[in-house]
Amino acid sequence: MSKFENRKKEIIAMAAGPFSLPGNIKYVSSENEVWEAVSTALAPLWDKVVVSDVLEARARLKLPIDHVPQLAAVTSRLNKLSGFKFRSVGGLVERDIFFKGLSDGLFLSTQYLRHPSSPFYTDEPDIIHEVIGHGTLLAIPELADLHRLAGVALLSVETEEAKQFIANVWWFSGEFGVILTEDGPKAFGAGLLSSVGELEHFTKKAEINPLDIPAMGLTSYRIDEFQKILFAGYSVHHIHDVVGGFFKNVTDKQVQEMTKEFSSRKTTRAVMDLEDIVD
Repeated sequence: MSKFENRKKEIIAMAAGPFSLPGNIKYVSSENEVWEAVSTALAPLWDKVVVSDVLEARARLKLPIDHVPQLAAVTSRLNKLSGFKFRSVGGLVERDIFFKGLSDGLFLSTQYLRHPSSPFYTDEPDIIHEVIGHGTLLAIPELADLHRLAGVALLSVETEEAKQFIANVWWFSGEFGVILTEDGPKAFGAGLLSSVGELEHFTKKAEINPLDIPAMGLTSYRIDEFQKILFAGYSVHHIHDVVGGFFKNVTDKQVQEMTKEFSSRKTTRAVMDLEDIVD
């Protein structure tokens, strides 16, 4: 086992769990250097391609640049801004447990950092993703509410089909959401905010579509490559209104109906494309 893996295992063992205030981690210089490298690289990208609401939240949250913050300290500030709290876990938790945390105003976060050989991209959530990404969103009351609504929504349905549909809608909003502005598309999803690679990629190569709940719920994606398809609203309020409205009212039956509608839409489009080829 490598030195990095041993250190990660050590930090995982210190996770306090979802019911306790996170304990402090004594981060070593190499970990602080990774945090600083990512924070420094993200700053100018955020100024160019991140929505203004997030930039304002960054100023309110005041995360350090030169060292990894303690989850307890970030929680203290967040609790005053939106009521959300961080809790530490050893790694990825089961989907339903994660969303249950969101429904209770708790964000279940890792405390370890990505490998220093690849500081600008990771396919596994780490404290950079959780705090720089989600932590900043949770400093925006409407987006903190969107986190809560996503959690409540997933717990309110019974079928696996509906649960995965909701998780997918969350992926294309809270994780990889975009807002269209007069200055072009701007990022707000946590997966975009915390990745230098994703931010450099999305404005040039990603296909950006209007908000479309059935498409968001049924579009496949991969977590180990840059996102090829994204969905955009016109403001944080618009995202909260459309996506949050879906989360508030979703039922198993509604997901079934949306699935049928989307399948019919795809079939119709395929027929039209075939007719174009024949013509």
